Amino acid sequence: MPDSPHSVPSPNAPSPGMQRQLEIYQLGLAGKKLSVPIPLYHLEKKAAEILSPQAYDYVAGSASGERTARANLAAFDRWRIVPRVLRDVSQRDLSVELLGQTLPAPVLLGPVGVQNIIHAEGELAAARAAASLGLPFVLSTVSSRPIEEVGQAMGAATRWFQLYWGKDHELTTSLLQRAEKSGYSAIVVALDTAMLGWRERDLQHPYLPFLFGHGLANYFTDPVFCGRLQQPPLADPASAIRQWAVTFSNAALAWSDLAWLRQQTKLPILLKGILHPEDAKLAVDHGADAIIVSNHGGRQVDGAIAALDALPAVAAAIENKIPILFDSGIRYGADAVKALALGARAVLLARLYIWGLAIAGEQGVRDVVQNFLADLDLTMGLSGFRSVKDLDASILTKES
Repeated sequence: MPDSPHSVPSPNAPSPGMQRQLEIYQLGLAGKKLSVPIPLYHLEKKAAEILSPQAYDYVAGSASGERTARANLAAFDRWRIVPRVLRDVSQRDLSVELLGQTLPAPVLLGPVGVQNIIHAEGELAAARAAASLGLPFVLSTVSSRPIEEVGQAMGAATRWFQLYWGKDHELTTSLLQRAEKSGYSAIVVALDTAMLGWRERDLQHPYLPFLFGHGLANYFTDPVFCGRLQQPPLADPASAIRQWAVTFSNAALAWSDLAWLRQQTKLPILLKGILHPEDAKLAVDHGADAIIVSNHGGRQVDGAIAALDALPAVAAAIENKIPILFDSGIRYGADAVKALALGARAVLLARLYIWGLAIAGEQGVRDVVQNFLADLDLTMGLSGFRSVKDLDASILTKES
């Protein structure tokens, strides 16, 4: 790692970490606080107090014994940053290039479905918060607001569509076309959800939001889906929900099917759920524009490899041929620094911003994400680096 960064920010560039701290302390002088608690334990605890037990567990829960979710967090503790000093970090630059765009920070708001069980405005609030910060928002197929409505709420801001690729290919094509027409600029294909994992919390309640019609707005507004029904979804919701259940997932998909998917859209395709280096190579071979290293936050396979533990081998297999993004377990700025150092171009937040949504809607999401960006900026600077482009594995050591 060279002592002098190759990227030097503008001398007038703001430092989000110091600015955010000052804002918070100034609120304190005025007898005020942010819309959300700052320590993450208190953030999640407050959200749990607000949400119904079913909604909280749907978001917080993971597969079976939730060992993969715990492994995701533990993996970050095994990697340790080795700070450098006397390197002039007075100005810092968090910006990154991704799929032809410059992002102000290497952070996206990742796909989380059924957000209306968290807050009345659901994805609209989270999408507006992302747009106000200049960060991409990734809309889930199982959103509580339609593709078009979320796109309109974001204006010209960057948005991607996350596809659950089901059995009905005509429906899949329709969803992709709707996303393109609504200004979404990339497609994120979830590869790890050919079926829902064994989620003990949801089964114990028992509660699956889709069976109540939540998270099905994109289906219930789709002309192809509605054409499969004898009556409109609102006239016969039970039949519409049954139709969704039989078409949602597709365990028969194979790598060869990606050629068909590529023919259906002009947008970049990112493959989400890559953990094995051989799958990373196959993604490159089959024309993926980027991949996302993810184990779905531990929600699918209990006992799976932690996403961060998978990242180095995947990055080695990719050899910088396409960008790598990362999710699963990101909670703090230091987590992002470690993922970026190990080969990711950007990270996706999920549960973290959902707790902000539960507590204070759009402003809660904005406050949580701004706090995360401040933490990232300060961690990078205090570690001796001015640009996320200068982070690589040489800044880390791994504990046995």
